[in-house]
Amino acid sequence: MMTASEVRVRYAETDQMGVAYHAEYLVWCEVGRTDFIRALGVTYAEMERQGVRLAVADAQLRYHASARYDDIVRVETRLTALQSRSVTFAYDLRRVAEPGATEGVRLASASTMLISIAADGRPVAMPAHFRELMARGLPAAD
Repeated sequence: MMTASEVRVRYAETDQMGVAYHAEYLVWCEVGRTDFIRALGVTYAEMERQGVRLAVADAQLRYHASARYDDIVRVETRLTALQSRSVTFAYDLRRVAEPGATEGVRLASASTMLISIAADGRPVAMPAHFRELMARGLPAAD
C-alpha cells in the first residue's frame, strides 16, 4: 500500500533564498505518515486515545534537490516493516507540476522507525489489533 499526500511549501518554511529549511522535510514525512495511518481506517489521535503512542526512534533523510517557496510537494508513504514494538515507513518526496517547475523531481527520500511506548516512555508491544491493522499496509508477500 502507498499513500500520497501533498503539501505546499509555505514562506515560513523557507530561508532568505526561498529554499525550504531542511527540517521541514521531516514534518512533511509526518503528514504522510499520519495520512497513511488514516487510510488504514484509524486516526493517530484515536490510537493515542486508546493508549497507543508511537515515538520516532530513528529518522534518515537524503536530499536530492531543493524544495522552494510555493512548490507543491507530493509525499508518497509506504510501510516497510512491522514488528511487535516498531513500525518503519519509507517516504519519497517529489515536486508536483506547476507552471515553471520541473514535474516529478525527487526532492528527498526518507525513512522513519517508530517504537510503541507506554505512558511512562518505556517501549512496549503494540496491541495486537493495531499490529493487525498496520499489517494491512505492508506490501503483499510474493
